[in-house]
Amino acid sequence: MTETQTVAVGSGRGQSESAELSKVRLTLMRGLYFLNFISLAFDNWTIVFFPDEQMGVLSGVAISFWASFSLLMLIGVRFPVSMLPLLLLQFLYKSCWITGTYLPASSAGLLDADLQSFFWVCIAGIVLNLFIIPWSFVYTGYLKDFFKLRSL
Repeated sequence: MTETQTVAVGSGRGQSESAELSKVRLTLMRGLYFLNFISLAFDNWTIVFFPDEQMGVLSGVAISFWASFSLLMLIGVRFPVSMLPLLLLQFLYKSCWITGTYLPASSAGLLDADLQSFFWVCIAGIVLNLFIIPWSFVYTGYLKDFFKLRSL
């Protein structure tokens, strides 16, 4: 028998609807959070603590963001359901990067090794997110009542 964890899905003041996520799903989510933590932490925290040169504003913001994102991913290892929006953010930004950066560069014949390399990182991330994110839980918890008006 598969163990499950019942988690509350927000559906208004004081009301909760429960959904069950299997132990396997939670373990996969934790694994994805940890993989993200490892892949982001070493590169970005090394630059934060030991920069080779003065960073520009945007480079500094990007490095700081990814370093912080890595720590949030580490929190996701402990609280996989609460940190689910991080996986959604990752899925969406990688999809947007392919759509807004890779595809136009490819169409214009401007692909270089960095773009091609990051493309495969994005594809791997998108595929992992597609299989690991509990989409029915996302629908129930975030999207189902999104456009319903609530009285104050």
